[in-house]
Amino acid sequence: MKRTFQPNNHKKKKIHGFFARKLAGTGIINQRRAKGRKKLSA
Repeated sequence: MKRTFQPNNHKKKKIHGFFARKLAGTGIINQRRAKGRKKLSA
C-alpha cells in the first residue's frame, strides 16, 4: 500500500512556487505588489 504523501519537488514548485503565484492575472504576488507590500512572499 502506497503512503499518501509522495514528495515531488518539481510538482510542488509548479503549484506553490514563486512563479506559480506570480503568473496568473490574479497572481498573489502581483496583488501584494499592487497593494505596496514590503514583503511579497514568506
